Amino acid sequence: MVRKKRPDVSGEGDSSHHQQTGGGIGRGGAGQQPSQQSPGGHQGGGRIWGQQAQQGSRGGYTGGRGGRGGGQRGGMAQQQYGQFEYHGRGAQQQPRGGALHHRRGSSAGVGRGGPDAGPFQPPVPELHQAAQASYQAGAIPTQVMPYVKPEVQAEASSSVVPPSERVGPSQVIQQFQQFSVQEGQSSDVIQPAPASSKAMRFPLRPGKGSTGTKCIVKANHFFAELPDKDLHQYDVTIVPEVPSRGVNRAVMEQLVKLYRESHLGRRLPAYDGRKSLYTAGPLPFVTKEFKITLIDEDDGSGAPRRQREFRVVIKLAARVDLHHLGMFLQGRQADAPQEALQVLDIVLRELPTTRYSPVGRSFYSPGLGRRQPLGEGLESWRGFYQSIRPTQMGLSLNIDMSSTAFIEPLPVIDFVTQLLHEDLSSRPLSDAHRVKIKKALRGVKVEVTHRGNMRRKYRISGLTSQATRELTFPVDEMGTMKSVVEYFYETYGFVIQHTQWPCLQVGNQQRPNYLPMEVCRIVEGQRYSKRLNRQQITALLRVTCQLPQEREYAIVQTVHHNAYHADPYAQEFGIKIDEKLASVDARVLPAPWLKYHDTGREKNCLPRVGQWNMMNKKMVNGGMVTNWICINFSHHVPDQVARRFCDELAQMCYISGMIFNLEPVLPVHRARPDQVETALTTRNQHAMVQKRELDLLIAILPDDNGSLYGDLKRICETELGIVSQCCLTKHVFKMSKQYLANVALKINVKVGGRNTVLLDAISRRIPLVSDRPTIIFGADVTHPHPGEDSSPSIAAVVASQDWPEVTKYAGLVCAQAHRQELIEDLFKSWQDPVRGTVSGGMIKELLISFRRSTGHKPQRIIFYRDGVSEGQFYQVLLYELDAIRKACASLEPNYQPPVTFVVVQKRHHTRLFANNHNDQNSVDKSGNILPGTVVDSKICHPTEFDFYLCSHAGIKGTSRPAHYHVLWDENNFSADDLQSLTNNLCYTYARCTRSVSIVPPAYYAHLAAFRARFYTEPETSDSGSMTSGAAAAAAGRGGAAGPTGRSTRARAANAAVRPLPPLKEKVKRVMFYC
Repeated sequence: MVRKKRPDVSGEGDSSHHQQTGGGIGRGGAGQQPSQQSPGGHQGGGRIWGQQAQQGSRGGYTGGRGGRGGGQRGGMAQQQYGQFEYHGRGAQQQPRGGALHHRRGSSAGVGRGGPDAGPFQPPVPELHQAAQASYQAGAIPTQVMPYVKPEVQAEASSSVVPPSERVGPSQVIQQFQQFSVQEGQSSDVIQPAPASSKAMRFPLRPGKGSTGTKCIVKANHFFAELPDKDLHQYDVTIVPEVPSRGVNRAVMEQLVKLYRESHLGRRLPAYDGRKSLYTAGPLPFVTKEFKITLIDEDDGSGAPRRQREFRVVIKLAARVDLHHLGMFLQGRQADAPQEALQVLDIVLRELPTTRYSPVGRSFYSPGLGRRQPLGEGLESWRGFYQSIRPTQMGLSLNIDMSSTAFIEPLPVIDFVTQLLHEDLSSRPLSDAHRVKIKKALRGVKVEVTHRGNMRRKYRISGLTSQATRELTFPVDEMGTMKSVVEYFYETYGFVIQHTQWPCLQVGNQQRPNYLPMEVCRIVEGQRYSKRLNRQQITALLRVTCQLPQEREYAIVQTVHHNAYHADPYAQEFGIKIDEKLASVDARVLPAPWLKYHDTGREKNCLPRVGQWNMMNKKMVNGGMVTNWICINFSHHVPDQVARRFCDELAQMCYISGMIFNLEPVLPVHRARPDQVETALTTRNQHAMVQKRELDLLIAILPDDNGSLYGDLKRICETELGIVSQCCLTKHVFKMSKQYLANVALKINVKVGGRNTVLLDAISRRIPLVSDRPTIIFGADVTHPHPGEDSSPSIAAVVASQDWPEVTKYAGLVCAQAHRQELIEDLFKSWQDPVRGTVSGGMIKELLISFRRSTGHKPQRIIFYRDGVSEGQFYQVLLYELDAIRKACASLEPNYQPPVTFVVVQKRHHTRLFANNHNDQNSVDKSGNILPGTVVDSKICHPTEFDFYLCSHAGIKGTSRPAHYHVLWDENNFSADDLQSLTNNLCYTYARCTRSVSIVPPAYYAHLAAFRARFYTEPETSDSGSMTSGAAAAAAGRGGAAGPTGRSTRARAANAAVRPLPPLKEKVKRVMFYC
């Protein structure tokens, strides 16, 4: 076979899966009396950002109930604030999914009066505010700095909003200024948004916290002594240039082997695999050229091995200054010398890179732990993560255990059989099978097995469109054709058995080579980088799940096994690693008191070890469900079981404190999963015929439901305007009280209720939140799975819609460019031919809706931003803080409430362990550290304001603390105040009676973004080629026919992002994403 040039190859969930612990069942009725109404509201209101929210006292939470209200029901005014309606990118005619609209008096959701009121009562406060204690805006006498408008304006959006749906800037300003008479100005110092990262400094640590019970924990950080060496950096140029780091490393390894003693001054350099070489001391030259010959490994053919000549030029680039790193670690220098840290990281990675398979910052090997099958031709390899970090204790080496998926080194035929879950050797492949095989094997390296000891390797570029028996190719210049079957028999004496299967295609599209599947075996050590299915994820989690004591032991053993004291590179550069886990001072913050309804036996609740239950408690604000239906999509669930489940769920909602009609509008309906749209539309129409607008849909789904869940959510939320609750078949049959109680919690917030609030919130005792109207934002961006090169990223922003409770969050979502981390639609401005400059965006919309639902404009902003890596801190803060500034200024000149911007990180590798695993007072039931454990010393940043907080109780495996890093703080939080606020908020998560691992606004933003992924339409088929519609459109534009190749990532970067379908009004004002 002729060797061809290789082509370039680029390297879940259902809302019904609840956290089950602590549901319980409440007792008692739901016969609360409606609270007394008061005119309430802010006296300086007028028509400002939006219509003023009605205010009502809770009366000690004895009757605070949600009420749905509305023009047709309850007499609520129908006036919308469409002039402020948010339109996402590319939306010309319709609002984007997630735009927020509130009816007057709404608070991102609705409530109704007491059970005796019925659905047609006069207007009542929809979600009653707590009795308002007066606050003074000017409590802190500090100088107010004017907002300096940044020079760089936001790029004009392509989403020009129709004039009929907007008001001019002058009207917005005039309305807001009317409102601002009573509110007064923020008294905190407002700093101009920095113009660049050079002008920016993250806040210094405002001292360490002292609240809580002191304790000692161990962290998987190992002290690294800063070397006292003169480090030098050299530029490396290898000609001809090759993209493979492996080849580059082989070249440099050969160079060091040949010339270390003679030309390199006996130095042992560390190489990054690309353009940089580092030495501990100078080389005996400034620049030098070497010639290196690489000989291919013996492939067993007996033929002469290929030799490749390389020219390597090493040239002095700079000296690496470790003095500044020492200054930084001592807190005497603001900026971390990243280059010095990078050098030390490269040095410590040099030896494991030669021993193991490197993946990112981790190293994997079959020798580091037993392989475990994951299914469909994949297996898990154990490994470890390693990273050098600057901390308060000095340099620290962070070591953690990890596992990832590799492709099993199987014969390709066996791999395909596992992949398809069936033996298809006796019949041709279907198109669906062909697509699945092609997707799994593209880019995989194989070796041939039909030539004895010769094991030549190839990379798969695709599958042939024809069966093997139909394939022919020219064997001479005369164009004589020969079949693949004949060629293999005549040349190798090999009889192909599976002639009805396609061949593997290796090489490029112009000069393809064909290899029958049965003569190929997958080469060992190839990481699987595509998306895992649910079963594979479960299997991988099972492998990685280790008890804290086991994980700690494995980490210590890894450090001993790596033997850094004997590492020749560490010795060369003078790096010494302590082999003991760092011992760190910590504190356990107290759990907050939670407020429940006064009609329950337990009005207040103090969680124990991060959890509690609904026994003897009633939701603090029960939502109202008058009209509901159930559709059963599972053929395993009989009608009588479905009916009984619905009865039990309705009863649970009622006794938990909701106003819940125990009878559905229509009988339980059975439908096929492939007819979801017809079933939903028809049942909704049947309800409307009876003039019964649906409040809730309960859907029973098969346990393995494919796209059904996403389709149902998309149809309900963007087409019909119905909130829905999906329940899996396995839970329907079990019908456990715990499960029903958790589902009731979800239903309540989906129809506008509240489950619980912090007692400190309604009694106005939360520092820097209770003293003045405060809005808390959460933001996240979710990116497509690996291999989905054309899908957009989804950004979501949620914001609290009640104050002082800060419990209910409205959310906006938008699609944006593929893998774009900056949230592009936080603020948008564009030129309108009639009105001039018009502005909008997610921040502005949520500020307006906060004003509408609370009657106050926010006087303080707390912004929790999820999903940002350290390398993106400056970029994200510069862009998004500027967007917040502009959104505020667009509502009122000089309106700049102080902002605190906190990044929330979960994807880190710091783990905390109890100092004594046998001390039952220092661990929870799972053996993890206690919920509320906070660390802000030793392993944290040398100077900046960050902390680790384990806010949740462990369930299985080792708990991962969340890492909070403050990037901007104009509210001047103390360490205690921010740590306590963050920890307390973790007890207000709506979906379960447990404290959660990250602050709820960030969690909700993640849920909203994940939900919006179901609204997107796939732009490419599974095969990676254009869909027929897109191909036809391309042909219509004169596009040439031909293979699409691997350019989808490039296309995605330049393609216009298709906007998400807009959410319906009834859905967008509640916590539909829960």
